[in-house]
Amino acid sequence: MAPGLVEPAVSKETARSLQSVTTEYDETLRFYLNGTKVTLDTIDPEITLLEYIRGIGLAGTKLGCAEGGCGACTVVVSQRNPTTGKIQHASVNACLAPLVSVDGKHVITIEGIGDTKRPHPTQERIAKSSGSQCGFCTPGIVMSLYALLRNTIDPTELEVEEAFDGNLCRCTGYRPILDAAQTFSSKQACGKAAANGGGGCCMENGNGRSSGGCCMDKASLDDDQPIKRFTPPGFIEYKPDTELIFPPALHKHQFKPLAFGNKRKRWYRPTTLQQLLEIKSAYPSAKVIGGSTETQIEIKFKAMQYTASVYVGDIAELRTYYFKEDHLELGGNVILTDLENICLKAIDHYGPVRGQPFEAIHKQIRYFAGRQIRNVGTPAGNLATASPISDLNPVFMATNTVLVAKSLDKTIEIPMSDFFKGYRTTALDPDAVIAYLRIPLASEKGEYLRAYKQAKRKDDDIAIVNAAVRVSLDSSNVVESCNLIYGGMAPTTIAAKEATAYLHGRSFTDPATLEGVMNALERDFDLRFGVPGGMATYRRSLALGFFYRFYHEILTEINVKGLEIDETARYEIEREISFGKKDHEASRAYEQKVLGKANPHVAALKQCTGEAQYTDDIPVQKNELYGVLVLSTKAHAKLVAVDPKPALDLPGVVAYVDHNDLPNEKANWWGAPNCDEVFLAVDEVFTAGQPIGMILANSAKEAEAGARAVKVEYEELPAIFTIEEAIAANSYHNHYRFIKKGNVEEAFEDAEHVFEGVTRMGGQEHFYLETNACVAIPKPEDGEMEVWSSTQNPTETQAYVAQVTGVQANKIVSKVKRLGGGFGGKETRSLQLSCIVSLAAKKMKRPVRCMLNRDEDIATSGQRHPFLAKWKVAVNKDGKLQALDADIFNNAGWTQDLSGAVVERSMTHADGVYLFPNVHLRGRVCKTNTVSNTAFRGFGGPQGMFIAESYMEEIADRLGMPVERLRQINMYKAGEETHFNQPLEDWHVPLMYKQVIEESGYMARKRAVAEFNSKNKWKKRGIALIPTKFGISFTALFLNQAGALVHVYHDGSVLVAHGGTEMGQGLHTKMTMVAAEALGVPLEDVYISETATNTVANTSSTAASASSDLNGYAIFDACEQINRRLEPYRRELGPGAAMKELAHAAYFDRVNLSANGFYRTPDIGYVWGENAGQMFFYFTQGVAASEVEIDTLTGDWTPLRTDIKMDVGRSINPAIDYGQIEGAYVQGQGLFTTEESLWLRSTGNIFTKGPGAYKIPGFRDIPQEFNVSLLKDVEWKNLRTIQRSRGVGEPPLFMGSAVFFAIRDALRAARKEWGVEDVLSLQSPATPERIRVSCADPILKRATVKPREGEKSFFMSI
Repeated sequence: MAPGLVEPAVSKETARSLQSVTTEYDETLRFYLNGTKVTLDTIDPEITLLEYIRGIGLAGTKLGCAEGGCGACTVVVSQRNPTTGKIQHASVNACLAPLVSVDGKHVITIEGIGDTKRPHPTQERIAKSSGSQCGFCTPGIVMSLYALLRNTIDPTELEVEEAFDGNLCRCTGYRPILDAAQTFSSKQACGKAAANGGGGCCMENGNGRSSGGCCMDKASLDDDQPIKRFTPPGFIEYKPDTELIFPPALHKHQFKPLAFGNKRKRWYRPTTLQQLLEIKSAYPSAKVIGGSTETQIEIKFKAMQYTASVYVGDIAELRTYYFKEDHLELGGNVILTDLENICLKAIDHYGPVRGQPFEAIHKQIRYFAGRQIRNVGTPAGNLATASPISDLNPVFMATNTVLVAKSLDKTIEIPMSDFFKGYRTTALDPDAVIAYLRIPLASEKGEYLRAYKQAKRKDDDIAIVNAAVRVSLDSSNVVESCNLIYGGMAPTTIAAKEATAYLHGRSFTDPATLEGVMNALERDFDLRFGVPGGMATYRRSLALGFFYRFYHEILTEINVKGLEIDETARYEIEREISFGKKDHEASRAYEQKVLGKANPHVAALKQCTGEAQYTDDIPVQKNELYGVLVLSTKAHAKLVAVDPKPALDLPGVVAYVDHNDLPNEKANWWGAPNCDEVFLAVDEVFTAGQPIGMILANSAKEAEAGARAVKVEYEELPAIFTIEEAIAANSYHNHYRFIKKGNVEEAFEDAEHVFEGVTRMGGQEHFYLETNACVAIPKPEDGEMEVWSSTQNPTETQAYVAQVTGVQANKIVSKVKRLGGGFGGKETRSLQLSCIVSLAAKKMKRPVRCMLNRDEDIATSGQRHPFLAKWKVAVNKDGKLQALDADIFNNAGWTQDLSGAVVERSMTHADGVYLFPNVHLRGRVCKTNTVSNTAFRGFGGPQGMFIAESYMEEIADRLGMPVERLRQINMYKAGEETHFNQPLEDWHVPLMYKQVIEESGYMARKRAVAEFNSKNKWKKRGIALIPTKFGISFTALFLNQAGALVHVYHDGSVLVAHGGTEMGQGLHTKMTMVAAEALGVPLEDVYISETATNTVANTSSTAASASSDLNGYAIFDACEQINRRLEPYRRELGPGAAMKELAHAAYFDRVNLSANGFYRTPDIGYVWGENAGQMFFYFTQGVAASEVEIDTLTGDWTPLRTDIKMDVGRSINPAIDYGQIEGAYVQGQGLFTTEESLWLRSTGNIFTKGPGAYKIPGFRDIPQEFNVSLLKDVEWKNLRTIQRSRGVGEPPLFMGSAVFFAIRDALRAARKEWGVEDVLSLQSPATPERIRVSCADPILKRATVKPREGEKSFFMSI
């Protein structure tokens, strides 16, 4: 048995007792899958629903995180809901669902609703609306929309928008998905309207239009959106009556008690409460499972084992509810989705006053996890797991809910105040279950209850702190009873005892009461600086802030004259329904037959139907083994001993691979450009997550168990983690660069002002939805091998696989069909897995497969580099910049990887778009004991520009000048030279800056922001206007080349191969368009199958936003060769001759219909040190304006509006380019706000290694109004690219910082409110914690926790 935390083994006596109880139980699982009956007599008890459906070949459903946080694995499970009596079509996470949970139900996967020949309307609309880029998340998104439509024929706009709260997408920026989904919604309504779950819109509240304007004032969405509501022209009509029916046999399905399994594990599925209690009596430690939302994570990531598990989701008695006279009786196993609806019914039944507890529960559930979790999670499960940050437990405690627990021989009542005994422990007896809850009603008069929550992200996130506060007042407003209950402040959900005691008996309306409670809360929650979970100051400020909000909210309701009520503290931020528009006329002027048209992604429909194949979808090979990495758990240590024997003794484990299996010692070394990293550790590890070896087994589960069983002994060594620690220790990689222009020393002496500052920004996890994956297939002859991998770099994969297998590169074929996202993270770091898997395949002479778990991928693959810059700027009093001097550092991690090139690009972008006559920049690469950081969309450019905009903001503050004016004064003019002496041609930033100001009404909105801020103490708005220029070219000269191979076949069809990989950016789409236009054939006649090193050799990685330029011209070159050969036949057969006729005639004349094209970027070649030569071929440019609103009591915030204008030249495909702009912007917004990577100080291991802890933006984090346009009506005289287009993959990302700087603008107003006007140096990302602790208000000051001598924080940011 695999090691791990194992519950007590079943004694023979207990086993006999359990067997006697379950002797009559059935052993057969029966369900329907996509309309077909499935009967399983032999079942692996350890597999999930996802493992089952993928195992039988339905590969459309994807594995993204294995913790129910990304939605890639979403399927629909249809059943007769025992709570409602109706057929329910529930979206669920197949990665968490045990197979036993689908007995008697109908499972519908992406394959079951449509295919490319007959797509479902959801699939077609998302595909045609550019709602799928890499496509890995798309099946899950489609299934969430499908579930909504099956349950709600006429959904509201809010229901559509919230249907995706359990789904993540890293590519699209969500806007096109929402546009497609909203074609199914009913009429437009305000997101704040009561009908949409809000607190009441400005019209409903009787306040007239809000200060920010009314959504009804905005132009009709029907006019702005490219898609009309309901059935747009050219789209399949949605007909609910044509859907897959609920199988008639399941209407009559008799749920029988089930018992099945093997020696390792057995499942029990009772169908009555009596059966459940009998099982628990016979075996008290049997694990009770409802939604499996926590248990499966324990099994997957914590190696927990439960030899007996009891699924209770089909016990109808536990899924009932009753409206009693003074309470709601709620079955413990009612699913949270049903509880949402029950709460609304209860409010209607009891009225809003007595129904206050249900309003509070409903509010907390709305933001609890995603819909897929709420469709299976239950109150009893929530209570039994005893999470200290449960959103429901504070409400249950505050309402004095009573739990009714049953065991076989007794029924006991447990008040919620007595239920939690310690961290993850409760008062529930081992043989008892929570049968139901009694939730009391509020009193008709004088009782008030509210619930609060703050998380890193509004939707689908666990709380940092939550609370439920209840007071009961007599007729004189004296507190008769009260509960102040908090989560996230202690190891359990806890009452604020001193505050409760103080409040009891006090006059609630006496201002001294508020002050007294706040003082008591400080004593209740006297957190130390290094408290587990960190964020001590923030958590205390939330505890105080929640009560402050409650107090003023209730004062308003009491309505006593003469009270001073802080009105702006009452309301939380609520979003409107998001919308946006694009300028679809921008490319009309240069449209050709194919080029310039907004065609959908060529694989979009395949991706929407689940037919698109990714690496792990490749069918299992004969005799295949599965590999799992053995990773270091120490940040820096000597390897004393590595013993694989315990693993090799486990069933299914076949072999262990380590550095001893390499052909020679040199073969272990890799890295680009410096060979300073080993594939497999030898006698020392330098970071947690460094590969030591690989276990090979017959299945993934057996390999995982084997990897955990390998015994590794360490001798720990000192470790360095942060940039600051590296600087102090003089720990650097051997890479130093400088750029020097003019005389900075003289400029500083002559300048009227010299300002200094430090800019710090964190890294960013790529979070591509498809983790690194590889299948290596050895051939029987000459050491040949075929390697399929999820890589941006097939050629380097080929080279290093040849190295580790000891053959020449011509024996290795590296292939890529498509990637489920890359963003630079698979440029070099993918090589590590591919080479270890290939080494294993060579050793075993058998195919080997590995797809990393999300936590493994994050621990091993590196991130965007954290940066620190120490800068000094000379500026005159008129705002004219004179000199810039800066030391720029990045955190490379333990090896150099591409860190040198990343710091170089940051240096070339540290000017932003501003002219400095004198510049001296120095770049260093810090060496630390963290994962080796790597390429990420922007590649140092965003970090350099962030440094630039940070000093611009701080200079403007110090000069007392509007920052927009400072930017305009110093903005480059056309023809002026950068600090690396490159003149700016086709320079349009000043023009776009002016256009965005005018088109977005920026100046009027800036005045409106100031007016809003003057009237709102605890809500502040900010607005920012950020320009960007991004240099296009690899800075390594040799990479600026590309090859292509074009075949024309007899039937006139065209096959294109090029060196770029498709990872969602639409490269294959653009390349087929280039070929179709060049050859004069319809787009549908051109096809790209895959990227492979045996068709196009010596390719560059798909990166640097240069792939369309490079591969496009290579394809054009090949097509031109073919066109020259076909020219005589065109003359002979006429201009209208089809390619089929031309090819046929040419073939019989023995004319070559294949061509090998090539392109190399001209003119470039910068020389470091000399500061000479051209660095970039051209610059892609853009401007973004963003407006935000922050809640200074909590740090919560929302992006109100963003307007983007990009200069992409003459777009090859505007639909693709718009998708890249929106997606990059939202990824950039995440970089600068929600995405914070944290490491555990105690171990040096990364903490944020999954969607539970690491928060990329979700559907309801994007700007509420999101407008994008392309620059038009200009000439690009000097742009010598294919179609005169500009690269667009990376440049828009930095514009996401407009949100960061808008937050900073709002914080300036917040600080000014309290008389603090010093210059704010805000570190990125601007998380809710950083926002809150920057506000400088009295509540924050009293909540501030300072470290004691030698005390350090729980987490660290590297």
